[in-house]
Amino acid sequence: MFQVAIITGAATGIGECMARVFVKHGAKVIVADILDGPGSRVCAELGQDVATFVHCDVTNESDVEAAVNTAISLHGKLDIMVNNAAIAEEPKLSILDNDKAEFERVVAVNLTGAFLGAKHAARAMIPAQCGSIITVGSVCSAVGGVATHSYTSSKHAVVGLTKNVAAELGEYGIRTKLTVDLFKMDYREALRVYSNLKGVALRPEDVADAAVFLGSDDSRYVSGHNLALDGGFTAINPAFGLFAKTKVMD
Repeated sequence: MFQVAIITGAATGIGECMARVFVKHGAKVIVADILDGPGSRVCAELGQDVATFVHCDVTNESDVEAAVNTAISLHGKLDIMVNNAAIAEEPKLSILDNDKAEFERVVAVNLTGAFLGAKHAARAMIPAQCGSIITVGSVCSAVGGVATHSYTSSKHAVVGLTKNVAAELGEYGIRTKLTVDLFKMDYREALRVYSNLKGVALRPEDVADAAVFLGSDDSRYVSGHNLALDGGFTAINPAFGLFAKTKVMD
């Protein structure tokens, strides 16, 4: 039996990669995004029988509700909700230069959007007594100093949201997880500075494959978990300790 997944922010980037990998594994996907043109293009390339575009601003509850309703109307169920949509503002090196409205806009997309995704996914999943809610995080979910105050705050907050939702929805057989990828940056730079894995750089497909695993029955006993795809960045400091590196990789 095929699975049905909603992926927010799936018109481009990691979200698009997720949509393609989910379809490759036999799922039917709802591509939920504010980018109508790119989102429709992705669905056309994947095939209208397996991919459907829904315009969705994740800060607008009626849009998120409509995305879930579309999945149920077309396919009769919702197995997987991937809260992937996120934004970040231009970095400012002083908190004095940070704007309140900009801070609230980032939190609205990254945190409130994930909350609304979980809420309306639960509405569909509770009667079915099963489902998987996945939120895409960041290394900024675990450490400070990598990104802006708003982005880091929002990504730390989704860890708490994921755990709290897991605590509530476990009795219905609904699992929640967080995938943590490197902060969006040039992959070569990510390899040089952040990863402890020589010769390995994070790819969008790595995050997509992790999401497929977390949404599948192979992870049936995983819930409230923070899966870090960060090359060891949040676990070790490669410049300090017994195994410290004397130089970074070229």
